[in-house]
Amino acid sequence: MNGAAMFKMTLSMAIFGSIGFFTGKTGIPAVELVFVRCICATIFLGLCWVISGQHKVEVWKKREVLQTIACGIFLVLNWVFLFKAFEEMSITIAISIYNLAPIFVLILGSLILKEKMSIASLLAIIVCFLGSILIIGLQDFSSWTNFLDSGFVWAFLSALCYAMTMLLGKGIDHLSAYAMTFLQTAIGILILFPFMDFDVFHSLSGSNWFYILGTGLIHTGFVYYLFFDSLRKLSTVVISALVFVDPVVAILLDTIILDFRPSILQTVGILLIFVGIIYTIIKPKTTSIGG
Repeated sequence: MNGAAMFKMTLSMAIFGSIGFFTGKTGIPAVELVFVRCICATIFLGLCWVISGQHKVEVWKKREVLQTIACGIFLVLNWVFLFKAFEEMSITIAISIYNLAPIFVLILGSLILKEKMSIASLLAIIVCFLGSILIIGLQDFSSWTNFLDSGFVWAFLSALCYAMTMLLGKGIDHLSAYAMTFLQTAIGILILFPFMDFDVFHSLSGSNWFYILGTGLIHTGFVYYLFFDSLRKLSTVVISALVFVDPVVAILLDTIILDFRPSILQTVGILLIFVGIIYTIIKPKTTSIGG
């Protein structure tokens, strides 16, 4: 086992686990934050792409380019919805729902790709569904509007878009990881530009800018560099296990620094979700990544 690759993967997941904490300190809305993130990632990973010399040996195929662009659209929507979820609910709850993505991959794969679903996988889906009900506390919502305002819909959509990103990413074999991500984040800039409100950047403090640039350069550029640099040197099982460093760090920061205290039912719900996800990822040896 490659120790250096394991360290890089673990570090990348641990850093990404703090993104919810950083997001709350930026002082800007989700769309504007994702726009900055896309700019930073495009510049950072573009430089890595050129410096590594990989840009000279890329194999460009029309199908893969179109597939990568579609991936990029869902990736950007995934980020926007996740950050909007952070605005409405605790990081712990949002991250727990967001990490349902592998379950959605299983469901969509069965529906769209006609992949067979085992009884064990179906049970894992039911366990995660029950966990979701407990974690959002349906009994606490007095109306449908109240439920929609809770942030659950944003977290759910972020997980769904992340699942679509993973599904659409299947079969892209010739483009390098740097080329894929460069195209995806560049597409993000184009998509989000018409919706930007540049006024939100006025009167930001130095602290706000620290967290904004940290989210762009560290949580996107540096994290993706570490992830891609280690990805091909690790087995699927190891990657699947290390992915859970991300939600563990997020939940620890939420409880220790931001003083979030889940109820007993929410705690049970979180455990059910992660039991179902761990089984889904590790048992069938399917890979999933954070961010």
